[in-house]
Amino acid sequence: MNTERAWDLVLFDLDGTLLETSPEIMDAVNDTMDSCGLAPVSQEQVNAWIGRGTRELLAQALAWIWQEDIAAVRGSERFEAIEQVFSGHYARRCGTRSHLYPHVREVLEELRAQGVKLVVVTNKESRYTHAILDMHALTPLFDRVVSGDTFPARKPDPAGVESCLRDFGTRRERALFVGDSAIDVATARNAGVQVWALPYGYNMGEPIESCSPDRVIADFSALRASPQTA
Repeated sequence: MNTERAWDLVLFDLDGTLLETSPEIMDAVNDTMDSCGLAPVSQEQVNAWIGRGTRELLAQALAWIWQEDIAAVRGSERFEAIEQVFSGHYARRCGTRSHLYPHVREVLEELRAQGVKLVVVTNKESRYTHAILDMHALTPLFDRVVSGDTFPARKPDPAGVESCLRDFGTRRERALFVGDSAIDVATARNAGVQVWALPYGYNMGEPIESCSPDRVIADFSALRASPQTA
């Protein structure tokens, strides 16, 4: 083990952690609503719905528009048809109005140069995850990408984290999860690894401090320091 590096494995959420993506997600949702003759949604609403994958976000949007129970929306034939429309719109919108948060690229490059294994763990479906990472030239920086459809269960289920710990041979105390939401904090807790949280993401409209992560960090520059000095 290289004792000079702070971590052997760092796992990152995507939306609201690595990238600001909510504007283009809202665009795709409203493209869909316009195509289907439905009312638009606001940026604030989309921000509050981010975190459980785009399928669930769309279901929440339709439940609000139709004033129906979300479980009924998920099971309806209308939802399946609208989801197909959304898929095309979001594929076209990926990368159009998203951007990296401060210090993300340089810190990822530094961690990788130190030999740290880097992983994305997101609830976003894989076709969109890979499109976003490719658009921002992030794909080569990661050793693995775990999307919302990689395993049968999504975050906060720890399956993705557990798989990385096992496959990379990493001890839990040498792994760190970095995210922006209660879902990320719960994922890390379920996997028994430390979790640092960023305050600039979405977290369903709630302050990240309320989730009690191990640390709240201002931005990615905190990842340059060791756990003892950060």
